[in-house]
Amino acid sequence: MRIAQVAPLTESVPPKLYGGTERVVSWLVEELVTQGHDVTLFASGDSITSARLVPMWPRALRLDGAVRDASALHLLMMERVRQAAAEFDVIHFHLDYHPFPLFSRQTTPFVTTLHGRLDLPELQPVFATFSTTPIISISDAQRRPIPKAGWIRTVHHGLPETLLTPCDLKPSYLAFLGRICPEKAVDKAIRIARHHGMHLKIAAKVDPADTAYFAEQIRPLLDLPGIEYIGEIDDSRKAEFLSGATGLLMPLDWDEPFGLVMIEAMACGTPVIAFARGSVPEVLEDGVTGFVVPDEAGAIAAVPKLASLSRGAIRQRFEQRFTAARMAQDYLAVYRALAGKSAGRLRLVRDGTPAPQVTEALASGN
Repeated sequence: MRIAQVAPLTESVPPKLYGGTERVVSWLVEELVTQGHDVTLFASGDSITSARLVPMWPRALRLDGAVRDASALHLLMMERVRQAAAEFDVIHFHLDYHPFPLFSRQTTPFVTTLHGRLDLPELQPVFATFSTTPIISISDAQRRPIPKAGWIRTVHHGLPETLLTPCDLKPSYLAFLGRICPEKAVDKAIRIARHHGMHLKIAAKVDPADTAYFAEQIRPLLDLPGIEYIGEIDDSRKAEFLSGATGLLMPLDWDEPFGLVMIEAMACGTPVIAFARGSVPEVLEDGVTGFVVPDEAGAIAAVPKLASLSRGAIRQRFEQRFTAARMAQDYLAVYRALAGKSAGRLRLVRDGTPAPQVTEALASGN
């Protein structure tokens, strides 16, 4: 198939450090190319890809302090994609709702994966207005705030099977990985580790919007005994970091749409303790790949049980459920249905449910 992938310009594809959406786009693009598809990636010019790259700005906006209006560049990118739309069988956006007005008025099939939170009240009229625009969720839980939007499938993220693999290390600490912000609740992770007198390693970034929170609420806690703040790490350091952990803590204070760190830990055979928020019950298998707990007390109670889980079995479940190859196959089923190769053009009934023939095509993978 001729597939266009349209990524945010905030980070390169893949990102140099943190950047969940751009990492997923990179894994998907590379897998689609490996499977023989003709893929064009619209992204920042410092992206590295096996696909044909259409650079929309020389470097990732996060790294370019001269750019003050990112919306202008994203608007320009959407127009460039529209001009080239006839070259593709399908266009896959990763830009939230921004493509809806323009691309609903042209003929090339398109779909948008929503990667972020949807519980903001101002989003309700947007998705009500574009209720037949095809969108993909990254978890079933992500759909809850807007159940009647144009959902056509849930596609769980997947990462390359060999990107992260277990290292031969003796697990000796608890781990926290990702981002320091109120909704990730690293302070609770610190309390959980402190309750058991365990060493906690924190590998996380701090966004500019969270610098005050970090300085006022978290920085003083990093001086407590047994708490080690490593900072932001890239994929080359994650396997060792996660393999050396007895378990990964995710004491979420929000409804996580997916949570890549969970499958990164699983790839390394590391169990996860996570609060039952958002996607967690879909991704984690309680008592197999970790423990799904209701609150901080539940997490404290689960820590002693981490050693009872088979790290080999955790890795096996990753290979069965969360590889990039599986993710690409799920998306290809969507693309084929959209392009009309087995189901005709996508038609949505008024309540946002796919027409029966499209539902059948998506379910069968044809």
